[in-house]
Order: sequence, then C-alpha cells, then structure tokens
Amino acid sequence: MKSNNRFEILIMGSVIAFGIAACGYFIGQTMYNAKVAINTAEAKGLAEKRVEADLAYWTVEYTVTGKNKDEVPNLYKESEEDQEKIVALLLENGFDEDEITPGVIHFSHQDFRDDDNVLVEERYFLVGSIEVSTKKVRLVSRVRSKLNKLIAQGLNIRNNAPSYHFTELNKIKPVMLKEATKNARLAANEFASNAGVQVGGIRSARQGSFIIRDVGENYGDTAKIEKDVRVVTNITFYLTK
Repeated sequence: MKSNNRFEILIMGSVIAFGIAACGYFIGQTMYNAKVAINTAEAKGLAEKRVEADLAYWTVEYTVTGKNKDEVPNLYKESEEDQEKIVALLLENGFDEDEITPGVIHFSHQDFRDDDNVLVEERYFLVGSIEVSTKKVRLVSRVRSKLNKLIAQGLNIRNNAPSYHFTELNKIKPVMLKEATKNARLAANEFASNAGVQVGGIRSARQGSFIIRDVGENYGDTAKIEKDVRVVTNITFYLTK
C-alpha cells in the first residue's frame, strides 16, 4: 500500500515537473519571439525643394504736409491727386484694378515749441497708403523702381519693401513626404547592412514640421521670391534576419 502511494506521488511529481518545464519553455520562446519582433532602427529622412513665392503684398505710402490749419482742405486735394498718380502708374505697368486697394488718408498735427513753451511752428500731415496684393510677384520689383519718376515730380513717397509668400505648400507635401521616407529607408538600410540584418516594414513614423525659408537665410520667409522648403521625418523600421 505504501509502495503504491509512493508510486503515485512519483508520477504526480513527474507530471508537475514536466508542466513547469514546458511552461518555462513556452514563456521563454514567447519572450524571445517578442524581442526579435521589436528589433528596430530609427532613421531620419530629409527632403528639400526650391520654390518661388506665388503671392506678394506691397504697400506704398505718400505724405503731404502744411504749416497752417487753413491749408488742410488743399492738402486733402493734393493727397487725392497723389493717390491718383500712383494708382495710374501701377495700372499702366501691368497691375489690375482688383489688385490695388487705396487706403484711408490719415491726418495728424504736430507742434514745435521753444524752451519757454512758446509755439514756434506747426505742421499738418496727411498720410495715405495704397496696398497691392498680387500673384505677379516678378512684376512688383520692376514697378517699384518706376516710382522714382513720381518722386522726381515732387511726391513724398515711401516705397515699402514687399513681402513674398508661398501658399502652395499642400500641393508639394505628398511628394516631399515620399522623398523623405525614401531617404529614411536608405539610412536605415545602411545601418542594417552593417548589423547583418534587413529592413522590414515601418513600425511608426513622425512627420516633422514643414519649414519655409528665404534662399540663403536662416530666418525669415517673406523677403525673397525664391524659397527653400524643408521637412524631416523620423521613421522607425522593423529589422529582420
């Protein structure tokens, strides 16, 4: 009877030991497979493209001044005439009416007094502006120089620098992202070949921001017509044997 009990205990112990060993094997194999599955390499892909601005904003300011308050009505008339001359020049040189927006004429007054606070001189200013919004970006720089003719005629003009903008980013995004992804895979392949493995599919990808900069500049994106668009992607690839 005791011999039978001992035999049963031996059998049960063997079964339990085998079960523990089997569990250990499967757990270990699962961990090994999981470790192999998450072998990855992260690589950055760069894409750059040279583009031209497709929209320009340009503001021309003009000023008339007088020394007496009685001159103000005539100053307004003179300011309106200056506005007409500037608009006529813009139209003559290729801009359309819907691209030209005359602004409000602003009035200001300034006193000049001596050390005893006695009024010495007065100045009255009328400042107007004309805004140009156009897709004819190359035309802006050519017409800017022609305003010198009006300055030579006595107009007090402030020829502000235009700003140039690139607004077609969405059209080039897909191509640039494709190129950046391709370049990231090339970098990952270089790493994989050195490690004796191969690059598999993409595990995760992070798209960086698109950056637009004027050509040759580290900052600013509105001063020049030509611009560089840049994007960097961070992609994690699976590595396979």
